[in-house]
Amino acid sequence: MTRRNLYLSGALALGLLAAVPAPLPAAQAGPSSSGPSSSGQPSTLDRNRELQACAAKAEANPDAAMADARRWQQQGGGDSAKLCEALALFHAGDFKAAGAQMEALVPTLGKDDPRAAASLLGRAGWAWLRAGDQGRAERLYSAALDKTPGDVDLLIDRAFARAEGERFWDAVADLDAALTRDPKRADAYLYRASAQKALSNYRQALADIDQALELKPGDPEAILLRGNVKALGGNLGAARDDWSLARRVAPDSEWGRAAADNLARTAEVAGDAGKDKAKEKKVQ
Repeated sequence: MTRRNLYLSGALALGLLAAVPAPLPAAQAGPSSSGPSSSGQPSTLDRNRELQACAAKAEANPDAAMADARRWQQQGGGDSAKLCEALALFHAGDFKAAGAQMEALVPTLGKDDPRAAASLLGRAGWAWLRAGDQGRAERLYSAALDKTPGDVDLLIDRAFARAEGERFWDAVADLDAALTRDPKRADAYLYRASAQKALSNYRQALADIDQALELKPGDPEAILLRGNVKALGGNLGAARDDWSLARRVAPDSEWGRAAADNLARTAEVAGDAGKDKAKEKKVQ
């Protein structure tokens, strides 16, 4: 389950901000256009709107969001402003700083809410994984799972981190657990197939890809991976059929382009095999 190789399986799509940890203490809220509550402090809704706006800006314009976050800190925004800054750092590509800052916020923003703590730990884990520190990422995912045992998304995330460290059996174990809890997760079948491919368990990999395609028909990533597995198993003709299909289904996607590349790389091999068969027929 790697991000890039000759037989491309595609990268695991992980969002940084699937949910905003909430609620936050009023003293940590930043200025809001919605106005304060009747108590004179910004309401929980206002605070969450501020964070959502920050998240959107951090993704679209991380430099501007970072400047906003630092002004917010000067105005007493506290940990909410620091979280805003961490999001901006992540989207600016400073993954180590983002991961460290998110980790540091867990004891306060996640103090009374295990789900909020798990959310921050998981996002910190993703930042450290992007920074290339697989071990630290895995430890953070494990800490997040301690807060919310059995969380399917966290199990999948940790599986990816484990696979990045070439601990493929451990990755399979996490994906087994995730699919036991939610057998409709096409992505988990696909990631488990990638791990099985890395272990040279091609039959199991193909079975998982079939499950993924049953849940998500026509998925070019799954079709590409099926071709990759068939090629590794020695069935180049069937692999080329799948790569051709992936290219037709999504020609402008990363999977379509990878399929086209695989077809080009194996064209000479396929041609030589055809010539050999023709010679055999003449001899007979």
